[in-house]
Amino acid sequence: MEWWRVFIAGVLASWVLGVGSAGLPPCEFPAIYNFGDSNSDTGGISAAFEPIRAPYGVPFFHKPAGRDCDGRLIIDFIAERVKLPYLHAYLNSLGANFRHGANFATGGSTIRRQNETIFEYGISPFSLDMQIVQFQQFKARTVEMYNQAKDPSEKDKLPRPEDFAKALYTFDIGQNDLSVGFRKMSFDQLRAAMPDIINQLASAVQLLYQQGGRTFWIHNTGPIGCLPVNFFYNLNPEPGYVDQYGCVKGQNEMAMEFNRQLKDRIIKLRTELPEASITLVDVYTAKISLIGSAKNKGMADPKKVCCGYHVNYDHIWCGNKAKINNTEVYGDACENPSLFVSWDGVHYSQAANQFIADHTLNGSLSDPPIPITQACHKQ
Repeated sequence: MEWWRVFIAGVLASWVLGVGSAGLPPCEFPAIYNFGDSNSDTGGISAAFEPIRAPYGVPFFHKPAGRDCDGRLIIDFIAERVKLPYLHAYLNSLGANFRHGANFATGGSTIRRQNETIFEYGISPFSLDMQIVQFQQFKARTVEMYNQAKDPSEKDKLPRPEDFAKALYTFDIGQNDLSVGFRKMSFDQLRAAMPDIINQLASAVQLLYQQGGRTFWIHNTGPIGCLPVNFFYNLNPEPGYVDQYGCVKGQNEMAMEFNRQLKDRIIKLRTELPEASITLVDVYTAKISLIGSAKNKGMADPKKVCCGYHVNYDHIWCGNKAKINNTEVYGDACENPSLFVSWDGVHYSQAANQFIADHTLNGSLSDPPIPITQACHKQ
């Protein structure tokens, strides 16, 4: 059982952490620069296209907050853990403060560019290579503006030039590359494409290293086969279609293969970037352990969603309205989102994100096994 693996990993890691990180001072990260998709987007896709509407964000932020969630994402818990403010989206031009970093993630982003528009299947035009270009422009312009500023108040919302080398660089991306693959390719074709996808992620890390980045915190991909959306139009899966968690077996096997190849590439990347501290975080195990233990925690069936109307083959997405049998129905939120693993069928709830953060930020599911507060120390 995966949840038992997490328990054992936690016990072992607590011993390793006690030895490996003993005496290491905490890192004082002045900023976070994040790259990813909707799992870590704090307002990018809302700024670029139609804003994410209520009830998204309302349970925690009391208003829509640019997040595909009822509240905080893992990146928000990362910011809290390293004692920095929540990240503003790079694309958000109003009221943003970039002194302590910027978020380049957008909902629907992929590692590889996709030849389709966001209006077809929701894939963002801001693929990872574009996010890196945006960062390069952001760094060049903010350094120039900072050095030209004459009034201290002009500098307050800009990162200090020396902070780029000391910042934490985080990645949570790859899930949409798999979802596109499931839609367009056979499993064999997708497996053959994985080395190129992962090499493009490695190239992004290399470019940031060339820009002075030294500390990288990289999430692997989660159990995509466990997303409730997989069962919206497949109410009675055939025998062998699902695994012991009730998830799509083939999709989770592909996610695990992606993670295996990613781990191998990270090992090589450490030799290619000798001054970098690169931590690979096993969010797959954290997520599958929550899914496997949800019932014991008193939570709802992980295939049930908090927000939206999904009854048989009638589906109204969270925050939307539609007519069913001539009656207008609203895809409203449940009364208690904290009891749900899934917020809207695709994205995790704040409660789930907090569980994942609690089980990864301490280093117990990381390689090397070091907490995020000490991730700047090369192991």
